[in-house]
Amino acid sequence: MKLTYEQKVQIYKERKYKHKTFRELSLKYKIRKSNIQYMCQLVERWGIEKLKHTWTYYSPEFKKAAIDRVLIQHETIRRTSVDLGLSSDGMLVNWIREYITNGYTVIEREKGRKPHGSEEAGGSSERERSSAQRECRASQSERDSYDTELILKKIRRLSCEKGKPEKEEIAQAVTELRHEVKRSVDFIMKAIASQPSPPQISRSTYYYWLNHKDPDEAKHSGLMKEIRTIYTKNKKRYGYRRIVLQLRNNGIHVNHKTVKRLMKKMDLYGLTPRAKYKSYKGDFHRTVPNKLMHKEVDTVNHTTKYIRDFKPETSNCIWTTDVSEFHIAAGKLYLSPILDLFDRSIISYNISASPDFSQTVDMLGKALAANNHLDGLIFHSDQGWQYQMAQYQQILKERKIVQSMSRKGNCLDNCIMENFFGKMKNEMFYGHEYEFKSLDELKEAMEKYIAYYNTERIQARLKGLTPCEARSQALKSN
Repeated sequence: MKLTYEQKVQIYKERKYKHKTFRELSLKYKIRKSNIQYMCQLVERWGIEKLKHTWTYYSPEFKKAAIDRVLIQHETIRRTSVDLGLSSDGMLVNWIREYITNGYTVIEREKGRKPHGSEEAGGSSERERSSAQRECRASQSERDSYDTELILKKIRRLSCEKGKPEKEEIAQAVTELRHEVKRSVDFIMKAIASQPSPPQISRSTYYYWLNHKDPDEAKHSGLMKEIRTIYTKNKKRYGYRRIVLQLRNNGIHVNHKTVKRLMKKMDLYGLTPRAKYKSYKGDFHRTVPNKLMHKEVDTVNHTTKYIRDFKPETSNCIWTTDVSEFHIAAGKLYLSPILDLFDRSIISYNISASPDFSQTVDMLGKALAANNHLDGLIFHSDQGWQYQMAQYQQILKERKIVQSMSRKGNCLDNCIMENFFGKMKNEMFYGHEYEFKSLDELKEAMEKYIAYYNTERIQARLKGLTPCEARSQALKSN
């Protein structure tokens, strides 16, 4: 199906602004998913005007340079086609096929017929024909080898991206290959079966999935729309578990396996963690024991276990803190928050361009000013230099707060704080580093996320409540 310029623009807008999947657009407009993917990449690289179909002359030198990028420099056909602004990646596939068929020479096609009698008569003509036939057979063999490699490369990529691919995905890939390499189903199936390692399907299975209609799209269309709305509203931060909880909060009760399956079909996945800033500078002889861990000795089996207690009975029983680094081109910012282990809420925080002691004191001062009756509170941290300072320990002592520290080099002892940093960076920072043009923009985004985390982001361990809701309930009960 040939699309008009207006239809192409509409497809791009639905993908860009309505966040529709390539599969949904492929079914709606009856065109291949790979064509839509290429079209969107072309617009991102060259602008929307590139979708207008205009005739363009490509010189032999231009074609040869494009072919060399694929065959010699081992760049992908898709990437090369986008870089060169070709209207279709199939154009480069055809150039490569002609290049191999013509004995690795780019030949400009001659217009018009050959003049009558141009061929020499006699045996020389017969020799030329037989020689041409041998060259044709050789070039056909080279083309078969090249196309087989393309087919296997695409099928192997399926198993590399998401583990073992489903038969429906393999069938979709076979359909795309039929248009890309212009080969029959039998040739593609034979190529796939030529090696035991790639995933395989039978010919009958392929035709089954080719004509198969997904029952979920008719049965769960409303649910899929609701899932996408929640996923988009939370900026792709929710996985299927939190989607299920939010659906229940909205009055929609559905099995978590159904949500997981539908999200997979719509290519919706929660964001996943990287490296962290370490504040440990050595032992200044001011470290304290870990108050959140106790040892259990099994005298029968002669084993010892260390049990971590991360489940206080109410709010303001156990706090934890740490420092994390956010690095962009404009510089670095350091976040120092205090988290309550009961409801996982952020009590206070400080964002600074330098992880100095004044940052820690400011964060602590805000938390102490906003909360009374903290006698016996356990305040846990790692062995960072800030927490070994005499002034810091004196402030805690004056408020009758018990200080606790992780064991040296053991991040699991403060894993709740590490878990918060991982969530925050995965959901608002990683993949968006180049969107922040200044440190002020980054600081504003960090402040917005912490507000969102406290007041809007539901948690499975809190049974679908936000940290502020859980904290409010606990303080009222006290």
